[in-house]
Amino acid sequence: MRGNDQQQGHVFSYLSPEQRVRQDHPLRPIRAIVDQALRELSPEFAKMYSKVGRPSIPPEQLLRALLLQMLYSVRSERLLMEELDYNILFRWFVGLNLDDAVWVPTVFTKNRDRLLEAEVAKEFLGLVVQQARQRGWAADEHFTVDGTLLEAWASTKSFQPKDKQDAGPPHDDGGNPTVDFHGEQRSNATHESKSDPDALLARKGRGKEAKLSYCGNLLVENRNGLIVDSRVWEATGTAERYAALEMLQGIPGRGRLTVGGDKGFDTAEFVRECRNLRVTPHVAQNLGRRGGSAIDGRTTRSSGYGVSQKKRKRIEECFGWLKTIALLRKVRHRGTLQVDWIFTFACAAYNLVRMRNLSAATVPTQ
Repeated sequence: MRGNDQQQGHVFSYLSPEQRVRQDHPLRPIRAIVDQALRELSPEFAKMYSKVGRPSIPPEQLLRALLLQMLYSVRSERLLMEELDYNILFRWFVGLNLDDAVWVPTVFTKNRDRLLEAEVAKEFLGLVVQQARQRGWAADEHFTVDGTLLEAWASTKSFQPKDKQDAGPPHDDGGNPTVDFHGEQRSNATHESKSDPDALLARKGRGKEAKLSYCGNLLVENRNGLIVDSRVWEATGTAERYAALEMLQGIPGRGRLTVGGDKGFDTAEFVRECRNLRVTPHVAQNLGRRGGSAIDGRTTRSSGYGVSQKKRKRIEECFGWLKTIALLRKVRHRGTLQVDWIFTFACAAYNLVRMRNLSAATVPTQ
């Protein structure tokens, strides 16, 4: 018998979002990890908000919504609010009932800015890593460091001389004038971006185009490739090494550590500072450098050196996920502090996906 193609609006709904999401959905273990971390952050949230006035968007729901935006590659907050309006899975993860109203996009971004001004992202990442260590998924002795360029949300046209005072005569083509800077000598010492002064002109290598960028740095443990720490610095060319040393100093404990890296870390200064921190540098040798490699044969002959060199390639998987899935290839925030916040929060989202996969691998099949 053929069914009738008729749609009738129901007055009442007897199913909650909890009942509509299947028990083996990948977001369920992620939600459990997130809820535990947010419960521990509750005292910090209480300090950020006043006890009087109109209630704002709950910070727990706001952070869950930001996680969804990264996990599902939602390109804007406006589209995220649209998805929340009709997506039952999104409503369940954030903590909204089917009848709850969805926030206005501008209100959502305004409340998000309050969290951007606090150290919530780093604390959230630390709590996620703490849960991974409690389950035995994160190593405490062997790590890898590396950095990558994050394209800034600024046009090359905004890269103008620092001493430029006036805007000049009006242009014939409106608010987006044609600028011809070919043949002009431009550098970070004499020029800066008028829309994002923290972004510096940098390129990935010889023959590559220069773009206004930031330098995103990661510290990854070698057991399962979980991100332990992150930093976003100005793309100065030496930021990777200094950021790596700063992250290595923050590792708890006093035991001997090892750190892997590419040829860019094979400098006498970096190797010396690592050894001062009781960290054995297992970085790739740069034999073409003037003066030779700073890594001696005693280090390269050890079996651990070869293992570190194999494990260090895992960090590229982190960068790939952050740029493609979390949409950080070109950041949508301006200023080092805000870019660092969103980069750190995306690292926590990556760890959540990895931890979910690890939990699924450890659960025996029925």
